Amino acid sequence: MKKLRLSGLILIGLSVSSGIFTTTARASEPLEAYPTSLPGLQRHVIQLPVLNNEANQQVELIIGKEEQVDCNATSLLGTLTSETVKGWGYDYYQVKVKPGRISTKMACLPQTLQKKFITLPLDTSQRFVRYNSKLPIVVYAPQELEVKYRIWQANTTISTAEQK
Repeated sequence: MKKLRLSGLILIGLSVSSGIFTTTARASEPLEAYPTSLPGLQRHVIQLPVLNNEANQQVELIIGKEEQVDCNATSLLGTLTSETVKGWGYDYYQVKVKPGRISTKMACLPQTLQKKFITLPLDTSQRFVRYNSKLPIVVYAPQELEVKYRIWQANTTISTAEQK
């Protein structure tokens, strides 16, 4: 009986030391769990600093590119979808852009073009991401797009609505 237990422990020890039970990404480096790229897309990574009260912060994603445009309000056509890394449960975002642009049709006088950063129009639930310094925010976007962001912070003052 002792020989059976001892051989079982040796087998478990060899399995662990040989790496059979190891994973592809260490907990200290979660970026390794994400693909380095997807077909036709480039990986953009946002690594946030640790804050005392991260629940009071949000990250706004601003995805777009610089283009020459007239006085009309102009946006890109496309979508932003949330995906999950299989086996890890980590979320990442994927941008798909369609040809063309969305634009108002105002008459611009004089007809001058100016360089502006035009963005992908996102609804609030897509545009704002929870602040989490433990995991990177990973966005896969076409090569010509830039991924920018800004941090929003909740005011510490909480007001009470009037009852009318």
